[in-house]
Amino acid sequence: MKTLKLGGATVNQIPLDWKNNKANILACIAQAKKEGVELLCLPELCITGYGCEDLFLSEWLPTRAMEILLEIAPKCDGLAVALGLPVRHQNKVYNCTCYIVDGQIQGFYAKQTLANEGVHYEPRWFTPWPPSTSDTIDVDGKAYPIGELTFHLKEIHLGFEICEDAWHDVRPACHHMEKGVALILNPSASHFAFGKASFRQNLVVESSKKFNVAYLYCNLLGNEAGRMVYDGDVILAQYGELLSYGQRLSFVSWKLQTCEVNFSNPERSERQAIKPIADQNEEFPKAASLALFDYMRKSRSKGFVLSLSGGADSSTCAVLVAEMVRRGTEELGFDAFKTKLGLPSSLPNDRKTIVHSILQTAYQGTVNSSDDTFDSAKELAESIGATFFQWQIDDEVRGYREKVEKALGRQLTWEKDDIALQNIQARARSPIIWMLANIANALLLTTSNRSEGDVGYATMDGDTSGSLAPIAAVDKEFVKQWLKWAQRELGYEGLRRVNSLTPTAELRPKEQHQSDETDLMPYHVLVAIEREGIRNRKSPLEVFEIVKMLKLEPDALLKQHIKRFFRLWSRNQWKRERIAPAFHLDDFNVDPRTWCRFPILSGGFEEELERLG
Repeated sequence: MKTLKLGGATVNQIPLDWKNNKANILACIAQAKKEGVELLCLPELCITGYGCEDLFLSEWLPTRAMEILLEIAPKCDGLAVALGLPVRHQNKVYNCTCYIVDGQIQGFYAKQTLANEGVHYEPRWFTPWPPSTSDTIDVDGKAYPIGELTFHLKEIHLGFEICEDAWHDVRPACHHMEKGVALILNPSASHFAFGKASFRQNLVVESSKKFNVAYLYCNLLGNEAGRMVYDGDVILAQYGELLSYGQRLSFVSWKLQTCEVNFSNPERSERQAIKPIADQNEEFPKAASLALFDYMRKSRSKGFVLSLSGGADSSTCAVLVAEMVRRGTEELGFDAFKTKLGLPSSLPNDRKTIVHSILQTAYQGTVNSSDDTFDSAKELAESIGATFFQWQIDDEVRGYREKVEKALGRQLTWEKDDIALQNIQARARSPIIWMLANIANALLLTTSNRSEGDVGYATMDGDTSGSLAPIAAVDKEFVKQWLKWAQRELGYEGLRRVNSLTPTAELRPKEQHQSDETDLMPYHVLVAIEREGIRNRKSPLEVFEIVKMLKLEPDALLKQHIKRFFRLWSRNQWKRERIAPAFHLDDFNVDPRTWCRFPILSGGFEEELERLG
């Protein structure tokens, strides 16, 4: 019988952290040997990390990666191993997978199709390898093949695709099929996004069926470099049947999954039902809590500081930190969790105590704040164990206001100076919460969501102050419903008051009854406009024609909302340029450093909005 015991590994790497990356790879290799794995596949660019950015263009980075490869290769005795690294060849850099058998390098498969949309800019760093071609490369005085290569192991013909190679109709697998390849390995660095896992799993299963092969897919794990999160998918399918599917979004440093595959039986079983993938409500805390965990430990920070207003956004950030502790301690155990975060071993093995030690919150009230939001913030903080402070900032606001009034020679009024009087309250909160973060050597979390980023409904250097924006990639409508789900399904009863409140900035006098949706538009309408105008890149008139079919608002009112959205979007690009680093969680975001670039100065869609009527 032609059988092969395959191992697929995921690793949580760090750009330029050679010690960490090498240790994770060697641990996978050692475990694979223990479990009798004959062929082990590791993810794309696992030696360097995927997120090295422009350092891929340097001379020294690919050189150092090759040195690490030569240190790892002898450790691969007794099995075959595939692992990824950048390779400089003839003054060009290629994204490659090195194939090693019994400690000896056999060759380098080079990626042919480079990701160049959304969050990816691979053509900036790498050169695509021409299909159906190969060459020879000198490594440490020895010549090895490089290019589109296939190999044999135990009479089993195998080939490669690297991540984006597989996401197109014309792909290396087409050539492999002509050569009779029976096994395709796909080392990947495919970022997390809501709903993407189901599509990816279907891609693996359908590829195994279409090309009549066993198909092994291995993805990176964790928040590698700051923004993108990798879910650690290890998926194996054969002839359209899902054989193995690993744990996603794990807190471990590496994980190995094995499966023995029979290549001698020509019979094809009926395709199994796709394994259910968690819905967006479940995926959100899994991905965001892992991202927070990695960000904290990789930045060597001591925890998080949060201005807890009692509203939906800051409450979501607080719950995500609590979820980080809950999920991390459940999977790793208390001792390993504390060790990974650099927390004292003497810290009691109690989740609330750990949250108390790493999350400091503060309610920063003004005369415009309500008892409802204070009670909401206090109850949530106490329920999860967070440190809770409270203070008033009226003295600071008064001081700023009086200085400006004296300089201008007039009193400021809400009738004439509404925005300025709102913003100074948000900005007055910033210095003191930053001070708390500095004292604690902690990360200050900013709480803006994607909907606020769309329309600039945030005070720059106020509520946008912070070193990390964990929810900037999700919209407000999602945040509101998720908090209710978290109370109901995750047991966060401290959200009871939060979920009863109407979202409001509480920056105007109480008698004005300020609310976010009154200031802007209903959030569900804003989200619908955003989806078509930003994600799908439709013109204002096209947005109207599509969104009106949803019957969310009368046509005349919908046109007003669309005009307001596009004008605010255009006016506030400069704010989006200054959003703190945010996790990429949805299939798009408005961070111009990753997904959505837009000119700071523009015509503001004036001609297009005139056509809207």
